[in-house]
Amino acid sequence: MIIISELLEYKCPSCGGAIEFDTASQQMKCPYCRTEFAVESVKQYDEALKQQQGENIQWNSQAAEFISADESGMRSYRCQSCGGEVIGDETMAASSCPYCGNPIVVIEQFAGMLKPDVVIPFKLDKEAAKTALRNHYNGKRLLPKFFKSENHLDEIRGIYVPFGLFNADANANIDYRCTKVRTWSDSRYNYTETSYYSALRAGSLAFDNIPVDGSEKMPDDLMESIEPYNYKDAVDFQTAYLSGFLADKYDVGAEESIPRANNRIRTSAAEVFRSTVTGYTTVTPTTTNVQTTSTEVHYALLPVWILNTSWKDKKYMFAMNGQTGKFVGDLPCDKGLWWRWFGIYSGIASVIAYLIVHFFFN
Repeated sequence: MIIISELLEYKCPSCGGAIEFDTASQQMKCPYCRTEFAVESVKQYDEALKQQQGENIQWNSQAAEFISADESGMRSYRCQSCGGEVIGDETMAASSCPYCGNPIVVIEQFAGMLKPDVVIPFKLDKEAAKTALRNHYNGKRLLPKFFKSENHLDEIRGIYVPFGLFNADANANIDYRCTKVRTWSDSRYNYTETSYYSALRAGSLAFDNIPVDGSEKMPDDLMESIEPYNYKDAVDFQTAYLSGFLADKYDVGAEESIPRANNRIRTSAAEVFRSTVTGYTTVTPTTTNVQTTSTEVHYALLPVWILNTSWKDKKYMFAMNGQTGKFVGDLPCDKGLWWRWFGIYSGIASVIAYLIVHFFFN
């Protein structure tokens, strides 16, 4: 069984070509006649969202024979430009036709409770992501010699990732065990004095826009690594911003995301209070109690560039913040180089230790 759903495609009124959101101009742009349009000018397309009934047409076709049982969640969409069939999973919300390349938006994915409130548009394009990948290699002394030249870029995708943005108040009570260490010496002895203290911190903090990604496909640690986003650039959600990019709908709801949001809030609150305990040699929290209240959530689509590469039959994933350009991703390590550098630094450390001992004790 394949589900046929309604699609949105943005057409240029001048030449009829498919128009996309342009990161440089922050407007809709036709790649054929180069005409540009303000995003607000195509806002009427979003009225279709309000009329979405949430009813899908069930249709049996020959194509359904090629969908195996464990892929029963796959969906088929008909491109309005060329009539080609676009296949995607249940969470695909924006993509492009594999035949004519025209961008498509699946409007039913943004109907109902999980319709995004805001979107941060892409500020950086695909070329910026490629440049960031090359720059990511710089200064990595333990990178294998031929990784730069042989690492193959398999895929690069600009994706609007769904996030829940949580607002909450945090009330904290934290006890710390602290020490101050004083050392001195005379002609005969070296002295050490350790004084012990107890420090208490209590108070309230307000948190806004704590992000938790709402897509099971995206690794949580990878999404957290490219933070932060500047939410001042967030605008009211319009499907026009998705044209020319990929997008997923939420498959992790607010209730499922609350524990992760609370954990981030507690961790951040503890870090803030710890930063106020100064002037001690050591600071160790003994009791930490952070309670969150007044939690509310709103939904956003945030821009992410995903780059998948391969080298020597291994896959590597990189991510770039599509707004700020922050780039992250793990790189391989040349073990031979690592041992050589380890030997060099160990030798230097040994020489320094010898000189210190010889100078002070002889």
